[in-house]
Parts: sequence; structure tokens; C-alpha cells
Amino acid sequence: MLAMSAHLEVRLATSDDLSVVLSVLDEAAGWLNVRGIRQWPAAFEPSWILPDLRAGETWLVLTAGSPDATVTLGWADPLWPDDARAGYVHRLARRRDAPNLGDAVLTWVAEQVAGRGRDLIRLDCVATNQALRAYYETRGFSHRGDTAVGGPPGDRSEAGPRTLVSLYERTVCT
Repeated sequence: MLAMSAHLEVRLATSDDLSVVLSVLDEAAGWLNVRGIRQWPAAFEPSWILPDLRAGETWLVLTAGSPDATVTLGWADPLWPDDARAGYVHRLARRRDAPNLGDAVLTWVAEQVAGRGRDLIRLDCVATNQALRAYYETRGFSHRGDTAVGGPPGDRSEAGPRTLVSLYERTVCT
């Protein structure tokens, strides 16, 4: 477990946490879909999450002991060059009644990336999600282009319909 503050902690999620991770993701996905934002499907499939849980790349963020956010932090992504410089953020989500966790999670991510001797955070979001793009840009992320991806959220397969995503990158101090 990695403590962030007296009331906020981040811990590695395990396969036993699958239902909790899905609950956070599904709540966020439902909120987005009600607003017409097609960032994610209405619900996540366990098979989309389990590989990252088993790889030790999915985390739960707890506030006062309650799991209020999740993030997957990986160390490679086929959308980007294999330059060993970055940590890759996927499926960052928070419960609606836990505002302002995004910045805390991004701070934690930056610490993890720097701790590995890397200097970049990279992520993507659906290109049409203007609010999320603005959120990342106001937090120092630079747009690095757009590309089409297939498969479920965070997957990089050729399967299924293609979605245009915007690639973002931010430098961290090492």
C-alpha cells in the first residue's frame, strides 16, 4: 500500500478487487454516457480488466478507506514508441461523489513514473471528449496527435469498431 496522505491512499488492486474496480469504472462510464460523451461503453467487461489486474498495473485510490477511484498504470503502449521513457495511464476514473481525485491520482502517477527513472506520462482519450481534453491540457499535457484504436477501452487490438483517440504527453521531474 502506498500512502498519499492521512485520508488518501493508493493500493495495488488484485483479482479479488475486480468487482470494486468494475463498480468505479461502470459508475464513471454511466455518468459519461448519460451526458452523451462516448468515452467508454456503458459497462465494462471483467475480461477487459483482469489482464491488467493480474499484471499488477491496476490501482485503487481510497479516501477515508473507501475505494473512490481507479487507474491503470502500465509501462508500454503500442500507440507510442517503445522508448522506455514513460508511464501510460489507462482507465482513470472516480466516483461522482469523490470530486477532485483526478489531480491527486495524476500526482501519484508522476511520482511512480519518476521513481522508475522515467520522465513522461502518456495517455489518450476519445478525441471528441473536449472537456477531458481541456482537463489534461490545463494540467500540462500536450496533444501529440490523433489515432484510431480498436477493441475495448485500454486495449489496442484491431477488433471491433475503431475509435479516434487523442494522444497526450506530459514531462515529469526525475
